[in-house]
Amino acid sequence: MSTMGDGTRAVRAGLPEPEQFEPTLPGPVFAAHFHLSGDPVGPYTYGRETNPTWTHLERAIGELEAPGEDVGTTVFASGMAAITAVLLSQVRSGDAVVLPDDGYQALPLVRDQLAAYGVEVRTAPTGGDAQLDLLPGAKLLWIESPSNPGLDVCDIRRLVEAAHAAGVLVAVDNTLATPIGQRPLELGADFSVASDTKGMTGHGDILLGHVTCRDPRLTADVRRWRKVVGAIPGPMEAWLAHRSLATLHLRIDRQCGSALALAEALAARTEVTGLRYPGLPTDPSYTVAARQMRRFGSVVSFELSDRETAERFLSALRLVDDATSFGGVRSTAERRGRWGGDAVAEGFIRFSVGAEDAEDLLADVEQALDAAVR
Repeated sequence: MSTMGDGTRAVRAGLPEPEQFEPTLPGPVFAAHFHLSGDPVGPYTYGRETNPTWTHLERAIGELEAPGEDVGTTVFASGMAAITAVLLSQVRSGDAVVLPDDGYQALPLVRDQLAAYGVEVRTAPTGGDAQLDLLPGAKLLWIESPSNPGLDVCDIRRLVEAAHAAGVLVAVDNTLATPIGQRPLELGADFSVASDTKGMTGHGDILLGHVTCRDPRLTADVRRWRKVVGAIPGPMEAWLAHRSLATLHLRIDRQCGSALALAEALAARTEVTGLRYPGLPTDPSYTVAARQMRRFGSVVSFELSDRETAERFLSALRLVDDATSFGGVRSTAERRGRWGGDAVAEGFIRFSVGAEDAEDLLADVEQALDAAVR
């Protein structure tokens, strides 16, 4: 499948060989245990370790992460389960890890837990490849590019080359881009990680995460961690996720096109400041993003003058839900500062563009801005 287009790959990914009178995508397998006589060997032994529904989904994600390659994917109950599986399966007391200081809001919780376990945590911003200076003596580098919510981008190839030269493993949180927007393994990363709650499944109704590795030893580490902590997805969630992958390219292409149109429209509004979208040619990250990204994502961020203006804007929107998360077919937006923990202004808006008609969405945003600043 390495020569196929993204759409063909997405709709066929992970499907078993055709079998007469069987469904194209088998239904979810609900099982805590399986028939197992004699020695406990074979693909399916106990429901906390393996499940046929996971197998199909993991193959599908692997085909999207690294077309034509033999990689190992492990699915988890959430994005945070996937993130912590990589970190806690690889580092020990006395090790050092390098994290972004502008990444996903829950990363500070991970940082505190790592520190409690005796791990040295070093942090630097995503932009400007600032993490480079912190690599000497580290065990693992964690990259989030584009970063959430600020949408900064770093040169993943450059960081990976420097890290590997120093004997440092590299994990990339690819949640914002998805594998059809950016392929971290092709850029040299050891782990490609994502919260599939977001764009991968795209309907706002599933919590899921995954880790993909080329090195089977790293895959074994991650899978062992999943077995130990039991952070497994339900078979129904895994089946729904696989079903959702078939429209991944359609959703992402529509959302990315509309996100660029939104960014262009916001750039013309004098009350909007701090606009970021890596696919906008005037964005500070555009040059680097264009080298390593194939699509630029569905999220646009910007600032309004203060908290009250931002909240008036959100209240005036009619086609956009005031909700957290991103990557769904229904547009969402939120004043990110309401959660605390992100170094953003009170009027900072994270806007996730859905699959609505772009003309309708832009008209809604324009009227909401007009209402907010009167």
